[in-house]
Amino acid sequence: MIFISLLSAVTPVFVQTGTDLLLDVKEPVDLKEGDLFTWTVGSVNVLRLVHGGKPTISPNYKSRAEFSAQNHSLLLKNVQKRDSGVYRARVSADREITVAEYSFTVLDPVSGVKLTVKLCSSDSTKVTVICSTEDSLISSTFTCDTQTCSHEGGERAEIITPGASLDVYLKNGSVICNHSNQVSSTRDIQKIEDLCKKPEASKGSQNNVTPIVVAIVLSLGVVLAVRCIYHRRRKQNKAENMENTVYEDPQ
Repeated sequence: MIFISLLSAVTPVFVQTGTDLLLDVKEPVDLKEGDLFTWTVGSVNVLRLVHGGKPTISPNYKSRAEFSAQNHSLLLKNVQKRDSGVYRARVSADREITVAEYSFTVLDPVSGVKLTVKLCSSDSTKVTVICSTEDSLISSTFTCDTQTCSHEGGERAEIITPGASLDVYLKNGSVICNHSNQVSSTRDIQKIEDLCKKPEASKGSQNNVTPIVVAIVLSLGVVLAVRCIYHRRRKQNKAENMENTVYEDPQ
């Protein structure tokens, strides 16, 4: 059997896990008597269509694949990583013609990132930031003056997730930590002047504590005053009782 490809190169396709993918043919397909049209992934048949017959979808794809008899496209629903592979559409007769070919890769979306300060110099002219994700880590150093910041360098990330990249860079006065692959991206952005700022919560907390302290002191003062008055009256009552007892004896 002779194999003929109408395509100059395989079309790479990247798609996110859980989405739908439409694979179409590049040339019109006209089936003649005895011709067979197929969609395959590797050596596995996804769909077969004989001239004059009905399309047959493989049991493994029956619930999540749709075929269009008008344009011979294939729709895959809710794709997963196991669906990655090279998909081909072919017309087979006395020779086999490839009318579509895709290198199809399913990727998970990248995880979130967090930008934190590792080190700030005492005068805040040098800042070391860390950009981290669930599966990789990178640190990058910036030297800043009052107007601009220049990148000094840093440790490269050790990427565990295939196809993903993690970068730290400076743009418009902000440090940007970016985590991306072919289907998604996440980033954390912070202004360079805010990275070394010390929290001002202590001042606010002092302001909040002052009224509480005053109230406690006043409460203690009232309690002590009441106790003093109580003890003083007890002593007076005791003294009066003793005087009354002394005067009654002669009678």
